[in-house]
Amino acid sequence: MTPHSRGPDRPSTTSPTPNRSPRASTPARAWAELLRLPALFTVLGDALAGAATTGARPDSRTLLAIASSLCLYEAGMALNDWADRTEDALERPHRPLPSGRIRPSAALTAAGALTAAGLALAARAGRPALTVAAPLAATVWAYDLALKRTPAGPAAMATARGLDLLLGATATGGSARPALPAALTLATHTLAVTTVSRGETRGGSPLAPLAALATTGTLAWRLTRTPGASGEAPSRHPAADALHTAFTAAFVTTSGRPLLHAALNPSPPLTQRAVGGGIRAMIPLQAALAARSGALTSALLTAALAPAARHFARRVSVT
Repeated sequence: MTPHSRGPDRPSTTSPTPNRSPRASTPARAWAELLRLPALFTVLGDALAGAATTGARPDSRTLLAIASSLCLYEAGMALNDWADRTEDALERPHRPLPSGRIRPSAALTAAGALTAAGLALAARAGRPALTVAAPLAATVWAYDLALKRTPAGPAAMATARGLDLLLGATATGGSARPALPAALTLATHTLAVTTVSRGETRGGSPLAPLAALATTGTLAWRLTRTPGASGEAPSRHPAADALHTAFTAAFVTTSGRPLLHAALNPSPPLTQRAVGGGIRAMIPLQAALAARSGALTSALLTAALAPAARHFARRVSVT
């Protein structure tokens, strides 16, 4: 649900092998790296943005959807490293599996357990939520095990992120229809960032960052210019309109600036920064979608996750 360099919450680590202190070698640190815990802050807003489109207040079923989403996201993270353990042994030997800090069997077991937990939580939220969670889980596994390196990889990642937003909508309101425009917006951004992430290791052409930059501008324009579908009509409340504008601007800045740098110089470091910026930009995008639906509290709660995401991303890479 996040872009991966080997194919929106899934990114692969491509940064140089970091200097590791004894503290960095603890089991807790190894699992934090495997699961890319800072990226979790970009997942919480999916369900909140989806719930906002229903016009209903978040409730206990929304919380179950959030918990389900987090479990399925982390399942994909663990499965990603298990599937890439041979490649990582050559290109990223510092990752938890090739470095021996976590056994491959433990990562695979964690992926299975987290998937089962995610589906169980969705079932508790109701049949409509489970109807979305099941294909979401299938998409996550299909991406990590089969689609990641194929042309269908970015589309699969985008599908997963869109389904994640729909999970919040169906858990809260019982229907996915009001959330379809918001899900398409989030999926489109994920598609663009995932496409850029394919050049994260080697760099290369500026076409992908340029296309992603154009996508960012188009999504921002549509957020501010076009009316939404039923359940996602732009709010006339002045506070909601002001927040929507501010969060849309934050989305453009967070995603657009590093993409511009990567387009001008598509080197691996700048491409990695562009991918990281695209991942972090999901938070203001989710907040903008919630504010657009008039859900001020959900928008503010989502936006409040951004500082924590930046703080913890300095400790554990999200890409």
